[in-house]
Amino acid sequence: MKPLLVVAGATGELGGRLVRALRQRNATVRALVRPETNPDKIAHLIQQGVDVRRVDFADLPTLTQACAGASCVVSVLAGLHEVIVEAQTQLLRAAVAAGVPRFIPSDFCSDYTQQAPGTNRNFDLRRAFRARLDQAPIAATSILNGAFAEVLTYNIPLLDFRQQQVGYWEDADWRIDFTTMDDTAAFTAAAALDPATPRYLRIASFQPSPRELVKLARQAGRGDFALTRLGSRADLAAAIAHARQANPAGEQQLYADWQQMQYLLSMFSVQNQPLDNSRYPGLTWTSALSILTV
Repeated sequence: MKPLLVVAGATGELGGRLVRALRQRNATVRALVRPETNPDKIAHLIQQGVDVRRVDFADLPTLTQACAGASCVVSVLAGLHEVIVEAQTQLLRAAVAAGVPRFIPSDFCSDYTQQAPGTNRNFDLRRAFRARLDQAPIAATSILNGAFAEVLTYNIPLLDFRQQQVGYWEDADWRIDFTTMDDTAAFTAAAALDPATPRYLRIASFQPSPRELVKLARQAGRGDFALTRLGSRADLAAAIAHARQANPAGEQQLYADWQQMQYLLSMFSVQNQPLDNSRYPGLTWTSALSILTV
């Protein structure tokens, strides 16, 4: 009998990739979507052979029924407190009530367990949910992937295509964890089907330093980049505090300007060690050069 995996957040960028990776592994997938979800997105899931359930997360009995029979519930939800803490708590309650043995939370980020509370708002939300998850009678596994590698194409200060510079804080040789969404989804699918995963798994497609990014950008045909020190980590933290005070509306935005800066600080503050890339030998990992090549 094929294993049943329940996925919440299947219509998102990472969630859609996870569904495809699970189907490629011949798993039965049940996607939980909100009643107001775009019908086109639902139709796309159905075309892949996914069992789609429209569920109001406030309706715990219906949510529990939707989780019934699953070997693992995977959350790929994105949002602020209402989603990461409250909606995931409802999903957790439903999974426990349905007798699901395993739960993978939406922790896809840098290793927030190494960071002090208050340094990253979105990580603090994950930390708040973790406190509830670790008290629940269910096995949990968080997958920590660093930054999504796709951000390297977004013209961020770390790799600024307009200024033709690689900017860094503190240490030009600091190695930064990057994992593509496809690699994250493939690893998560393997972990969701693995009944013996530990509490944390850490992965990275590649871990270049800013100094190495200069060379990689040149090899990828992006031009000659200057390596530019933008300050210390303390300088970045101070700039974040100033930006946050100047933008109170950002408290209600998932990726406010200061929140993006908090992610940069995390990238230069923690590293995934040791990596669990080799746990599933059949996986292949994307190279930095392939992401950057024009």
